[in-house]
Amino acid sequence: MRRIACGERPGWREIAREAGFAFHTIDGAPYWDESHAYAFTLTEIEEALEAPSAELHALCLAFAGDAVEDERILASLAIPEPAWDTVRASWHRGDPSLYGRLDFSYGGTGPAKLLEYNADTPTALYETAVFQWLWLEQGLREGRLPPGSDQFNAVHERLIEQLSKIAPPGLFAFAADTSGPEDLGTAGYLQDCAVQAGCETILLDLAQIGLRADGAFCGPDERAFAALFKLYPWEWAFQDAFGAAVAASPTRFIEPPWKMVLSNKGLLAHLWAREPNHPNLLPAFFESDPTCASLGASVRKPLLSREGANVELFSAQGTRLAGEPGPYGAEGFIRQGLAELPCFDGRRPLIGAWIVGDAPAGLCIRESDGPITGDGALFVPHLIEPA
Repeated sequence: MRRIACGERPGWREIAREAGFAFHTIDGAPYWDESHAYAFTLTEIEEALEAPSAELHALCLAFAGDAVEDERILASLAIPEPAWDTVRASWHRGDPSLYGRLDFSYGGTGPAKLLEYNADTPTALYETAVFQWLWLEQGLREGRLPPGSDQFNAVHERLIEQLSKIAPPGLFAFAADTSGPEDLGTAGYLQDCAVQAGCETILLDLAQIGLRADGAFCGPDERAFAALFKLYPWEWAFQDAFGAAVAASPTRFIEPPWKMVLSNKGLLAHLWAREPNHPNLLPAFFESDPTCASLGASVRKPLLSREGANVELFSAQGTRLAGEPGPYGAEGFIRQGLAELPCFDGRRPLIGAWIVGDAPAGLCIRESDGPITGDGALFVPHLIEPA
């Protein structure tokens, strides 16, 4: 794994506009950065990232099957008790999953270490599946990249394939906060994938979702949704009237309620308890567990935070090394052993490994200038170097 300078394509912003990548710059700050890229060997991709991703996802599914039957686990994850039956029923029905993202610390040496599983509402999807692939294709055509370069990226094809398998007959709705360019872009991209999978679709703002007398969720025209993708976390949904109506609704949800069990950093403590010393896991414990004192250098993470919010890094002596503000933490914390992000030319990449359905499908890299990957991190493309 290495960071290589490759230079920006002339006119890439116009290319982005034509491709529908409207959020390459957010609030005047760059988000997409193609001045450089990360290069991997095929062995690194297949053995250090793809294979561990498949294994860890399988471990997560095994845990989910146990968790829905154990009220102590559900309580430890701060899943509200009124949601337990809904989560359990969703699992027992076999409600299918569409996608998720495992985030790793990996720098080309030693095993990749799982930092968290974004199993419910991960973004960075369109730029992974489409725009970095377009970057690769153009780079090969123009000789900007070595002939024979490839990319770990079957996300687009796998999404269409999975949607064609899991979409029920009827109207498939895609909802997000449409005032946010990244959220709107993610939901709109998935809607496009669903259209290619043969689905009848609608894209709408979260505030436009209604509820019919028969319990089905609907849009302003009151036509029932057979399925609803919502870029809105389940822990938020179960705090409002939306969540209270889920159990009795004939509408099926993407992601399903059982994904609450995985989209929670308490998962990391449970995985470590089940598979201690797994090479791709870091020791992790709920903060109330006295074993936390044995961790040495550690990271304090709220169970439900996003984009690095309220994450804090501590030295082995307990000195606070770094931290990010945010609104999370009332739900509780875990402590996880510290696996610092690698440093390349003063920048720190976080590797996101995409799971579509139940299989690894591709890779994304978000790069920051500090030890915590926040919402200001840049998206940087990657390639697999020819042998």
